Order: sequence, then structure tokens, then C-alpha cells
Amino acid sequence: MATLPKNSLPGCGRSSKMPTAMAEPVSIRPSPPNAAPPAALRPTHTRYWVIVFAVTLAIIQYIDKVCISQAAPFILKDLHLSDEQMGWVFGAFTLAYALFEVPAGYLGDRFGPRRILLRIVIWWSLCTAALGRMWSCGSLIVTQLLFGAGEAGAFPNLTKTFNRWLPLRERSRAQGIMWMSARLGGAFTPLLVYLCLQHVTWRTAFLLFGLPGVVWAILFYRWYRDDPRSHPSVNAAEAALMPVEASAGEHFKAPWKRLFTSRTVWCLCGQYFACSYSFWFFITWFPTYLLKARGFDLKHSALLAGTPLFVGAAGSLFAGWIAPILSRRLGNVGTVRRGIGAAGAFGAAALLLAPTWLTNPYLAVAAIALVAFCNDIQLPGAWTACMDVGGKAVATLSGTMNMMGNVGGFVSPIVCGYIVKHTGNWNLAFYVTASAYVMGAFCWLGMDPVTPLEEQGTKKA
Repeated sequence: MATLPKNSLPGCGRSSKMPTAMAEPVSIRPSPPNAAPPAALRPTHTRYWVIVFAVTLAIIQYIDKVCISQAAPFILKDLHLSDEQMGWVFGAFTLAYALFEVPAGYLGDRFGPRRILLRIVIWWSLCTAALGRMWSCGSLIVTQLLFGAGEAGAFPNLTKTFNRWLPLRERSRAQGIMWMSARLGGAFTPLLVYLCLQHVTWRTAFLLFGLPGVVWAILFYRWYRDDPRSHPSVNAAEAALMPVEASAGEHFKAPWKRLFTSRTVWCLCGQYFACSYSFWFFITWFPTYLLKARGFDLKHSALLAGTPLFVGAAGSLFAGWIAPILSRRLGNVGTVRRGIGAAGAFGAAALLLAPTWLTNPYLAVAAIALVAFCNDIQLPGAWTACMDVGGKAVATLSGTMNMMGNVGGFVSPIVCGYIVKHTGNWNLAFYVTASAYVMGAFCWLGMDPVTPLEEQGTKKA
């Protein structure tokens, strides 16, 4: 009879040795079908830390980006600036942010997001701290230009990390969570800056706001890997969930011709222009609208100003949650993505007409908040479409889309200010924004948000 190796019986230790002649035959039974798999075969959950890092950075970015608007009254007083000069300071950031989106996204595709995000976050954190040392309008504008150039590419490169680390079914919800966090960061920033300025000067406040980004960059660089399979905490089962092999370090050539000639790319840029055009009204002119058009005092205006961002955050989370469910039930990701995007754009356009005839100021604010909800249910689908369509060029495509969004953000406050100044009619500004939303809805209906660029033209959604 064949002998079993020592200690081969389950539970046998040193005291369980026995003569071979006394050993009983061991029958090996297969595990029942519903038995839990061995721990070694269960996927680890290391990939969820990518979402944690993305959420944290989204909050930090919006705090650093919005804090200057809350500190503006103190800056105006100390540096003796006019409102017009401060407007150029605000615009400098948005312009540079838009112009450098594509280069920063391309670098992420070329060299991997680990190195590029380290440089991006360190750069903008230093610029945030440097704002507290500025002495004139010119120095503020230069710093804001550098700030915008440095911060550009953050979201495209975060999207690149999702593309490498997350299975297809988890991407939409990850985008929803990230954009919800970004909106909440912007919504809480006014209160955070107000509390900070009760204890320190605006110059010290900027220094403090620059520190979290530096800490984030160091932790992220130490933990993150461009190839998730090389991370020591990722086991084979979790690696199997990641559908595309990471391509960090290989030669990358951006498909510029396809990017510039693809109808889907143009439609993605068009709908994101419309989204951002309205969003920048929420964080620029909305407080003034509450004061001058709706008669709220300064206290109530400050309390209500963050309402659209809070409701928009709920929209992002809702869309990221519902999209995978509808996709499973309908069996067509493209139809669901187009449908949610178009419904959000058309809904925002319709709701934006309500304040033009509502006389109750609180109902008007509620309608505008629902506009933000419809606006932000488009975001997870737009960024996930960049992941599916872009392929290896996901950060380049995301940067292209976000560039056009920031062009909308640059144009929006200028157009709104011009309309109000020369006509005194806030309703006309709402009509223009609603028209932009209608354009965005048709962009959603005209795109193929799932087929990779290299396959478009040969395969239908």
C-alpha cells in the first residue's frame, strides 16, 4: 500500500505521526458546489484604494480651486484691487487649465499616471501656497496661470488609473463617487475658508490649503503602481478581474487623426461644454443672482449658494449607481449611457426655464438646484465613455473633453456678465444656458459612447 507523506493528514502535527502500517486510506471528496472558495482564490480588494485616492484628490482639488473666490474680499482690500482686476485673476486660472488639459492627459498616457500625478499635485500645491505671498494683480495672474497649468490633467489621469485598475462593471460607479466628492468639496469650501479666516490671515490660509496636496502626492506615489499586477497586495484572482493588461512603459502614440475626426469625440466635447457652461454659473454668478434678482440678504445668500453643488453631488452618485443596473437589464450599455446623458441635458434645459416665471424665490432656488442634479447625472457617463472609447489614449481623450468643458467655464461668466450688464435681464442668461443644454442633449444622441476609437466606423454601438 502506498504511504502518505508525513503530516499529510488534515490537522496532523508533530504528535500525529503514526506507523505506515497503521495508516488508514484517505478518501478525497470534492467540495460541494456552494462551498466558499479557498481564501487564496478570493479576489483581494486593493483596487478600491484607487477610488479612495481619487476621492481624496477630487476634494483637495476643488478646495484649492475655489478657496481664492472666498478669500477675494480680503485680497481686494489688502492689495487694493478692483473687481475688474479680480475678474482677470479668476479667468487666468480657467484659461490655463483649459489649454493644458490635453498635454497633461497625453503625458499620462505616455508615461503613466503615477509620475504625472505626482508632478501635477506637487505643482498646484506649491502654487496654492504661493498665492499667499503675492503682492499685486500681475503677480496673482502669473501665479494663477501657473496654477491652472499645473492642475490641468488631474481628472484625466485619475480616469486613467480607473481604466487600469477597475473592472468594466465598477467604472461608472467609481466615476459617480469621485464626482460626488468633487462637488461636495466645492460645496463645503466656502464654510471651510470662512472658518479658517476666523483664525488666520488669507496669506496663511493659502499656505495651509497647499499642504494636503503635498501629503497626498507622497502617499500616492509610494502606494500606486501603473501596472496593478505588480502591486504586492493584488492577488491573482483580483488581477484576473482587470480586463486590460497595463501598458506602462511601452511606446505610446496618440491617435490624433481619429481624435480630431471622430464624431463621438466632437459630441463628447460638445456635451461637456454645455455641462461646464452651466456649472460655472453656479460657482460664479449664482450668489450675485440670489442677492440682486431674488432679494436674499448676504447671510441667506451664503447659505443657499452651495445648494446646487450639494444636489449635483447626489446626481453624480445616482447616475453612477443606476447606470450599471439599467445596463444589465437592457443589455445595451451604449443605449443606457446615451439615454441618461440626453435625459439629464433635456431635463436641465426644461428646469432652467422655471426660474424665469417663478415668483417665489425659494422655489426658484429649488428649480436651479434640480438643474444641477440633471447636469451632474451626465458626468459619470461622460468620463466612463472616455475610458471605453479612448483605450490606451484614455487620458488624452479625457483631457480633450475636459479642455472643452473648461472653455465653457471660461466663456460662461463672461457671457452672463455681459447679458446682465447690458440688459439687466437674468432670464435671458437662463435662456442662453438652456439652449446650450439642448445642444448637449443632441450631442449625447449623436455619439457612440462605448466603441473604442480604433474600431469606430467598423462596429456599431
